[in-house]
Amino acid sequence: MPKRPDMIQGTLDLLILKLLSLEPMHGWGLSESIQQLSDDVLRVNQGSLYPALHRLTASGWIESSWKTTESSRRARFYRLTPSGRRELARIEGHWRRLAGAVEQILQAT
Repeated sequence: MPKRPDMIQGTLDLLILKLLSLEPMHGWGLSESIQQLSDDVLRVNQGSLYPALHRLTASGWIESSWKTTESSRRARFYRLTPSGRRELARIEGHWRRLAGAVEQILQAT
């Protein structure tokens, strides 16, 4: 199996904010969603995910509360704050410009 490329710095924050804009999720759910939605190209380990969640919480872009999961376990669920929604719009625009610029270079002949 080919080695998966590392995520560009800041990409994990963008992915977390985007997924939380859809619905509140717990950490494991975020990790699974990233893996599934990327067709198994992206995987996030706990050593990266939880520091990112703490950083986003400290920034005020997400908040959390304890809830019961579908499997009757207690887990910390994260949700996007209004300032997180604004930050998502900002970095999503930046990412789209960056991805477009990279695509232009890759198509150069």
